[in-house]
Amino acid sequence: MAKITVDASLCTGCGLCVSLCPGAFEVGDDNIAKVIGADCGDQNVNDIASQCPVEAIKVG
Repeated sequence: MAKITVDASLCTGCGLCVSLCPGAFEVGDDNIAKVIGADCGDQNVNDIASQCPVEAIKVG
């Protein structure tokens, strides 16, 4: 399984990742997305990462 990370220095807290995959991401009180798991169901996490408007999600 690939490791998922969020670059906090890039994240704007828009919540798109959470709406696409709530089993893997949450936005904290600091308005920065955090990885909480790796369960995106039928969604491919690489596809979700590519949709991040600031390219803060890294898969590798």
